[in-house]
Amino acid sequence: MPLTNELIQQIQSGAYDAAFRNLYSDSDDVVAAQRERYCGAIREFEKLFGEGRPACLYTAPGRTEIGGNHTDHNNGVVMAAAVNLDVIAVVAQNDDTTVRVKSAGFADMDVVDVNDLTVHDAEKGRSASLVRGVAAAIVKEGGCVGGFDAYTTSNVLRGSGLSSSAAFEVLIGAIFNGEFNDSRFNAVDIAKMSQYAENVHFDKPCGLMDQTACAVGSAITIDFKDPTDPIVNKVGFDLAKHGFALCITDTKGSHADLTDDYAAIRSEMESVAAYFGEKVLRDVDEARLYADIAGVRAKLGDRAVLRAIHFFAECRRAADIYRAVADDRFDDFLRHIINGGHSSFEYNQNAYSIKKPREQGVALGVALSQHVLEGRGAWRLQGGGFAGTIQAFVPHDLLETYRETMENVFGAGSCYVLSVRNYGAVKVTDAME
Repeated sequence: MPLTNELIQQIQSGAYDAAFRNLYSDSDDVVAAQRERYCGAIREFEKLFGEGRPACLYTAPGRTEIGGNHTDHNNGVVMAAAVNLDVIAVVAQNDDTTVRVKSAGFADMDVVDVNDLTVHDAEKGRSASLVRGVAAAIVKEGGCVGGFDAYTTSNVLRGSGLSSSAAFEVLIGAIFNGEFNDSRFNAVDIAKMSQYAENVHFDKPCGLMDQTACAVGSAITIDFKDPTDPIVNKVGFDLAKHGFALCITDTKGSHADLTDDYAAIRSEMESVAAYFGEKVLRDVDEARLYADIAGVRAKLGDRAVLRAIHFFAECRRAADIYRAVADDRFDDFLRHIINGGHSSFEYNQNAYSIKKPREQGVALGVALSQHVLEGRGAWRLQGGGFAGTIQAFVPHDLLETYRETMENVFGAGSCYVLSVRNYGAVKVTDAME
């Protein structure tokens, strides 16, 4: 294992360029920027934890939802993809049982003694709870943990819908897995451990989609029929081959006071399931819904019916998107993306909050995207909706026009040009092949 100063020399000499091309982009400018980024992270590690220590580099990507909007919480099917924004870590084992993680942009260092893996109420809602929770999950599954020092830095935008917290969780899981378990746990195992940390230690009742997409990489479908053992199918996805880029635009809306809007989607879907004697829509025969729509709307209202209709169609659509990617039917892929966007807007109704009719940034972003891309690309809202980000698949010859259109409305730097990353949470050297 190289010392930190040796790592810097190796990176500067180009020894990691193959990994950077695989993880980020084949662009020489991007590779040069990643050399500088990683060397800078190593230098920050040395300032905090000392020079000349044996160290490794780890990375975990953010993710974007591609299909299956608001289906996971009713045991549906989703499609997501890792993106080429990530959290990276410089890691060195230490001689005690303490994990010390300093993250760029945060004042405090997370300090966790892995001899104590109980839930700490004072840590709930803080990143230290995620470190302790992932360690607890690994031990629970028969794995080993130990002390290490780490410096992390991230360009996965917080609050962007790209799952910065899930990227951090699976990064910690990958570190414990690589440093103390000879990588015995697979990517889905790491995702489940990360979800456990967030549910139990961080105290957030999240699903498993974000963690799985960040841990596995590439484009994936996740079938949550059995949420304790989801079925994950992975497919490589090369947008550049088709002359397209993935754009995520932050419409700058606030997520404050939207908890009730998010909760209503799940509760209304589950109320329809309960009407038919089931807990989740996945266990309801779609034909029964259509046969008794009059009864459902009389008891639960029209919006609940529309959201149930969205659920069934969106689960099929997520699988259709996967098959279109696997079969390299790119025009079909774009068509499914647009149709999914319409379903989210019209039936699931999470483009804006009815409590804030003057604030419709997501809807406006979708409308602008359609104006620029109709007949050429695809667009949709993503994630929770109501505020935040939208997604578009943009042909390269329209990229500057699209970005300029979005940033003229939502501000400079609001439109991010990304690609799908075919690696999940890994030690950087594992991406050199």
